[in-house]
Amino acid sequence: MRALLQRVSSASVETDGKTVSSISQGLLILLGIEEADDESDIAWLCQKIPQMRIFPDAEGKMNLSLHDTAGEALVVSQFTLHASTKKGNRPSFLKAAAPSKSQPLYEAFCAAMETSISKPIGRGIFGADMKVSLTNDGPVTIWIDSRDKE
Repeated sequence: MRALLQRVSSASVETDGKTVSSISQGLLILLGIEEADDESDIAWLCQKIPQMRIFPDAEGKMNLSLHDTAGEALVVSQFTLHASTKKGNRPSFLKAAAPSKSQPLYEAFCAAMETSISKPIGRGIFGADMKVSLTNDGPVTIWIDSRDKE
């Protein structure tokens, strides 16, 4: 499972011209799920992400976490995080999980993240054509892959 974290001062998701979710200060989490992923990947990421010290303290140093700042989270499913670009110019998505597997894992991830940060999170609409807007704060963008947990 791959998560691309973007520290934002605001972010939103729009589908069919309507805003379906928005947050203020916090994290936009783009989530890619592959065939090998399971509940253990969710548990690891939902423990790690809220504790990542990527928010500025009073001195401007990245010492605070999402927990410390009481920030919000917006999670958007993005299978393209598993693109392979080794051959040719057209990305391959063979490692990305099929929707029948990835949608339940996406929903489980969102539920676990809500429990982890003790508040509702924003969500994209799984499988929809979405327009994601954000104001990246910093900019700070962090890549986490659950395959690197050991």
